Amino acid sequence: MKIWVTRTLPEAEATAARVRERGHEAVVAPVLRARPLAGAGLPLDGVEALAFSSAHAVAAFAALSPRRDFAVFTTGAATAARARQAGFKAVVSADGAADALIALVARAHPTRVLHPAAAEPAADIAGRLIERGIPALAVPVYETVPAPIAAPPPNIDAVLVHSARAAGIVARLLAEAGAHRLQAFAISESAARPLAALGLARLAFAPFPNETSLLDLLA
Repeated sequence: MKIWVTRTLPEAEATAARVRERGHEAVVAPVLRARPLAGAGLPLDGVEALAFSSAHAVAAFAALSPRRDFAVFTTGAATAARARQAGFKAVVSADGAADALIALVARAHPTRVLHPAAAEPAADIAGRLIERGIPALAVPVYETVPAPIAAPPPNIDAVLVHSARAAGIVARLLAEAGAHRLQAFAISESAARPLAALGLARLAFAPFPNETSLLDLLA
């Protein structure tokens, strides 16, 4: 299959490599791009741990602060790898999505948690940690904005989506192009939902919200 990889760079290139390893052709054409928020403040006094739900947040935090002495909790392995590359030593991955990250942090029960987040986070991780009795604060350090893409790549058979926001853009592009008979594979049910009304040839979402489960759908 010729598969459209829609996620942000540089992660899209890693995804494309994994798609090719499975015998498919990959076309990288992101629908979103990430950029750091200049001058974002980091209230680090009393913070014991960082909760990262995105590799973009790791990169933005690392550019804002030289400190690497925090315990770090991440949603998945790719974000954990980015944290280690940035110089953090105590890094643990939840190997899941927001729910798994929250449960992981709650088990460790740090004294205070900072969640370096997107300007429009997909989940209120800090708020849910506070509900569990853990002092936490979310600070926007990056934002995602639509990428300059006017149409789907030509002659694709399928599309991969990694977020609900990306899926919304993909749905609009497919509808405008009249490209309804594709297969679509989403990383979660919420990421699949914006595509449901298109009448696609196939729409499936991963049983677990990680890329390995997503790519297993290609089989």
